[in-house]
Amino acid sequence: MAKHRSDTTRLGVLDIGSNTIHMLIVDAAPGSRPDPEASTKSTVRLMQYLKEDGCIKKAGIEAILAGVDQGMKLAEEYNVTQLLPMATSAIREAPNGSKILQQIEQHIGQGVVVLSGNDEARLTFLAARRWYGWDAGRLLVLDIGGGSLEVALGADEDPSLALSVPAGAGRITREFLPEGMASAKELESVREKVRDIMAPIAEAFDSEKSPDHAVATSKTFRSLARLAGNIVQTPSGDSWIMTRAQLDDWIPRLAAISPEQRVALPGITVERTVQIVGGGIVASEIMRMLDVEQVEICPWALREGSILRWLDQFGRTRLGF
Repeated sequence: MAKHRSDTTRLGVLDIGSNTIHMLIVDAAPGSRPDPEASTKSTVRLMQYLKEDGCIKKAGIEAILAGVDQGMKLAEEYNVTQLLPMATSAIREAPNGSKILQQIEQHIGQGVVVLSGNDEARLTFLAARRWYGWDAGRLLVLDIGGGSLEVALGADEDPSLALSVPAGAGRITREFLPEGMASAKELESVREKVRDIMAPIAEAFDSEKSPDHAVATSKTFRSLARLAGNIVQTPSGDSWIMTRAQLDDWIPRLAAISPEQRVALPGITVERTVQIVGGGIVASEIMRMLDVEQVEICPWALREGSILRWLDQFGRTRLGF
């Protein structure tokens, strides 16, 4: 096992996202699969703590710091020797984000990397590429976060196209579906607004070739697939597959029932009950825009991508490259 190798590092990835603060711990070694040793997460849903000007409220900052402290306790318990802390769209876009970062850095004792949307898309693409391998051909990767949507496409490990737009499940819910419920007419209105937000993606992909394989990551896509999709046997094992038709069949049904009732449905966890309709609309519209009939759910995403990127750099250093 990797933890017996002399070049193994006990690595902790602290992912400060819009929905959750997640600590993932792995015994990482160049050339080895980054299987998790332990993990913990705190649900924060930062979109509910935004002021009119986009600043994160005091209660939201407290939730972030509590989640960071919970993650650091696990890191201490597992004797992490290398910490990779990163923040995504919520901190990146908040006017008071820099002040929050200073507080986080004081709690963890080191700097935090603030990823751009493009960085997120590229790291997630790397994770998906390593998971599916070269046989997947031209790969399309879709990732719905709390604040943003990332899309990447390419035939190599670094995508030829990587974009991010402010169409996360939490953001769309906060701005257009605050109650989490909607009539058919209201759903179509939200779809139109989401299409407007996604317009840069449509323009960028206009001249691109179709992908050989389309995959999706993130808890939003996983929840939707477990609700609307089905498990199929693939070369990499059992995988969740979801078609756009299956998704579109479920969205109006989800929108018609209260968030409290949705928790009884397969795949819908408590923290996703309110924003699952918004996330579903984003998923449906990006699939429609890129003419994707179905997606396969990829188990690896941003955190795994950051580990793989670090391992690549660490491995080159060890080999004197």
